[in-house]
Amino acid sequence: MIFKDREEAAQLLLKKLIKYKDQNPLVLGIPRGAMPMARIIAEGLNGELNAVLIHKIPAPHQEELAIGSVGLSGEIFRLPLIKEYGIKESYIQEAAKKQIEVLKKRKERFQLPELRCQDRIVIIVDDGIATGATALGAIHEVRSQSPRKLILAAGVVAQSTAASMRSLVDEFVVLDEPEFFFAVSEFFSEFDQVTDDEVVEILKKVKKGKRPPEAQPRL
Repeated sequence: MIFKDREEAAQLLLKKLIKYKDQNPLVLGIPRGAMPMARIIAEGLNGELNAVLIHKIPAPHQEELAIGSVGLSGEIFRLPLIKEYGIKESYIQEAAKKQIEVLKKRKERFQLPELRCQDRIVIIVDDGIATGATALGAIHEVRSQSPRKLILAAGVVAQSTAASMRSLVDEFVVLDEPEFFFAVSEFFSEFDQVTDDEVVEILKKVKKGKRPPEAQPRL
């Protein structure tokens, strides 16, 4: 399946998630690429939009290869590649510290409110998932806050990754699970990079402690 762009993928996911409309779901995008999709889904469901900050930990000398991820909590989520490549723990700890600093700066830049996931329907949105490093980290960060229901929604997920990730969430909503998977971009005709400025613009309406207008009592 080839999507025209992230908007098309988001609209298709929205159709599969429409049963959660008006239940005040918390829709969390994984910055930066997934944020435009998360916005569309949050608006379509009359839900609340926020972001879950996770950053991959790259393999030594291979910046594009994720061997794990880390969130603002400081918890490290490891992929089997760490053992397969024999990567030292000292490297992982040092790399994680660097990524946490990046996340702190990003949180300040985005002016994100604190995540409030407890006893809520939470939908984590990603455009595509290859190794699953960042999505895995996002799932664990949210799960630690005891949501009522945790849903992962993505345009495309590598078949091998989907098999191991499906059991980690309460609902797995994915549009395509290809066996052969090189990069997320190959499944989108248009796959422009999402900038920090675009994310800031998307999140402008989010204010700390404020529920979306649709979820507030009507007078």
